[in-house]
Amino acid sequence: MSSLTKLAQTLLANGPHKLEITSRRVRGLYDSIYVFDTTEARFVWEHPYYPQFYVPNSAVKHGVLAKNESVDKEESAFLATLKGKNKSTDRVISFEKGPLAGLVRFEFAALDDWFEEDMPIYVHPKDPYKRIDILPSSRTVTAKVDGVTIAESSNNMFLYETSLRTRQYLPKTAKDYNVVVNGKEYKDLIWWYKTPTAESAPIVGHMCFYNEKCDIYIDGVKEEK
Repeated sequence: MSSLTKLAQTLLANGPHKLEITSRRVRGLYDSIYVFDTTEARFVWEHPYYPQFYVPNSAVKHGVLAKNESVDKEESAFLATLKGKNKSTDRVISFEKGPLAGLVRFEFAALDDWFEEDMPIYVHPKDPYKRIDILPSSRTVTAKVDGVTIAESSNNMFLYETSLRTRQYLPKTAKDYNVVVNGKEYKDLIWWYKTPTAESAPIVGHMCFYNEKCDIYIDGVKEEK
């Protein structure tokens, strides 16, 4: 069973965690074609953490979507193929029945670009019920691996996001995501954004250590993992 088939069957059986219409203009670009352009998209929470955009089937450009096999005997939803000028993707679900009837789910990463109004969005839509505050802090942040200090700064940006743990962004002094300590390589300890969204602009030029993979100290007090 494909991951999309399983997702569709779960949503048909249990419904989404939450569904809301939005008046934001939402557009999807694929192979140089805007395959949809709508002010009637839905925020659909497939899980509790953040939403995806689903768009009305009536908003999808005529002729770009082809239905394939049904995900169940009742033909409640179909896997579909999106066809561009020079490429195609089958990471699409078209719902016919249930709470998502008449909506199409395009895998976010399958499209070339998504836009809310004229702002590009990446990875997934922002949750309308969460806010981000980024505050400068002179508290000393220390990152350690295997007892060895790999970074320390008292000129940081603290990112607070509703319901998520606080993340500490240090001025970017490292060039690599991986760190070697005591002869052992620790991979993917760091992330940073080349082009953060407008509300996250203050973290440009800063990097964040995964609290889950490093020991992080704030003014000498160890953070919980």
